[in-house]
Amino acid sequence: MAERDAARRAGPARQRPDPAGKRYEEEEEEDALPDSDDEVDLDKPRPIQIVLAHEDDHNFELDEAALEKILLQEHIKDLNIVVVSVAGAFRKGKSFLLDFMLRYMYNRSSACWIGGNTEPLTGFTWRGGCERETTGIQIWSEVFVIDKPNGTKVAVLLMDTQGAFDSQSTIKDCATVFALSTMTSSVQVYNLSQNIQEDDLQHLQLFTEYGRLAMEEIYQKPFQTLMFLIRDWSYPYEHAYGLEGGKKFLEKRLQVKQNQHEELQNVRKHIHSCFSNLGCFLLPHPGLKVATNPNFDGRLNDIDEDFKNELRNLVPLLLAPENLVEKEISGSKVTCRDLVEYFKAYIKIYQGEELPHPKSMLQATAEANNLAAVAGAKDMYSKGMEQVCGGDKPYIAPSDLERKHQDFRESAVRQFRSVKKMGGEEFCRRYQEQLEVEIDEIYANFVKHNDGKNIFYAARTPATLFAVMFAMYITSGLTGFLGMNSIATLCNLVLGMALISFCTWAYVKYSGEFREVGTAIDQIAEAIWEQVLKPMSDNLMEDHMRQSVKNSIKAGLTEQVSHHARLKTD
Repeated sequence: MAERDAARRAGPARQRPDPAGKRYEEEEEEDALPDSDDEVDLDKPRPIQIVLAHEDDHNFELDEAALEKILLQEHIKDLNIVVVSVAGAFRKGKSFLLDFMLRYMYNRSSACWIGGNTEPLTGFTWRGGCERETTGIQIWSEVFVIDKPNGTKVAVLLMDTQGAFDSQSTIKDCATVFALSTMTSSVQVYNLSQNIQEDDLQHLQLFTEYGRLAMEEIYQKPFQTLMFLIRDWSYPYEHAYGLEGGKKFLEKRLQVKQNQHEELQNVRKHIHSCFSNLGCFLLPHPGLKVATNPNFDGRLNDIDEDFKNELRNLVPLLLAPENLVEKEISGSKVTCRDLVEYFKAYIKIYQGEELPHPKSMLQATAEANNLAAVAGAKDMYSKGMEQVCGGDKPYIAPSDLERKHQDFRESAVRQFRSVKKMGGEEFCRRYQEQLEVEIDEIYANFVKHNDGKNIFYAARTPATLFAVMFAMYITSGLTGFLGMNSIATLCNLVLGMALISFCTWAYVKYSGEFREVGTAIDQIAEAIWEQVLKPMSDNLMEDHMRQSVKNSIKAGLTEQVSHHARLKTD
């Protein structure tokens, strides 16, 4: 875009006409936007940043105080609102265009609203160069009250947005700004350079879908008017400048054809399904002086006549009283007061984690590529383990199962690494770690399945409960015989609980009902086995082994003594 390379005229403090034709002293630092903590001064019309972009954590914050001070003024807060927003890639002249819209709003009763030939262009800040100027979302501090032809009054708000695809913004940042501006505007001007390319449509599909996700479920088109504005149009011999040429060009570009690839058809169907009205305007190049003069400050005598003529057609097309589009959400008109609440609700959604994060095409493709490789490796591991300890396979020793697991795990990792994947080594390493974690989880399930085939493992719960009942029965009898009735009663209580648990467990295993109860009984029995019975049995076995060794040693020593005694006797 030619005007993106222009520079604002530098110099000391000077008298500068504002868009309303007034003059006031302006120092260089007044060009800066007011800080969010400063009081918003509505006496001097200027751009106010309402959505702040935090570059450190790539998050956005709504300046509620500034937004409320502008939209909750007594004379406008209950009026239906018209919001005209301009969005698109950075350094494409969005703010430059909005300043001509401001000229029209301040001088709409005049046929010469476009201004004098030597009058610098002021309003929303803009400059030449390759670095971005606007961040977040800005609105003009003065809301215009317009009488429509039907006699109703509406409030008109102009909105400027951060340019997409600069070197400091992520795809999520771009999607959030575009989606917020589209959700809150009644007319979204999609600012493009030279042509509508397929990637422009794909980005529009991504951004609008990100906006539609944030809105409540609706059964109609979620957004209102989208105006494609093609800057620096170089093919007037194919499609003439202006609205009619743009309409024919857009119909051709968004046409769904039978022989198109499904992906291309889906993009076009999605755009048609999102917007109630679609339009296109073809704007010529503003001229070489705009593109090459570093001191260009927006004066009309430096701009080509064709550009000025089409600008005289474009701006009233958007802002003339008979063309104003009032903001609607779910079929209801939105007032200035309502828009404040919608802004608050939408920004909270984008600050949260409910929505998926949009990704670049490379990142999305790399993720899909790696996930497919993970799925293939997991499938190979699962099939191998099924051959070893699947449903119809007999019980296998845990050590053998562990060895097979390690072999299949290494084979699965090798298969994953052998697949050609996008994203680089570090990116793929994360998915390899994910694969290893998921394989270990699958292995844990195979271990449980294998243990279930072990008849002794399956009988552990009833054996444990039976051991508890037997121990309580003997203890109860002994303590009752010795007159320790309280202990005997407690043992009988535990015996009764163990018997009820045993019967309940048997019913669960037979009927398959109340499985949670059966699982709880299994866990209790497991704890009793691990904490009480197993240590006791181990101790008994150790004592038995120790006694057996002692007896063997004694027997051996006795035999040797006897042998020596016989030798001496002989």
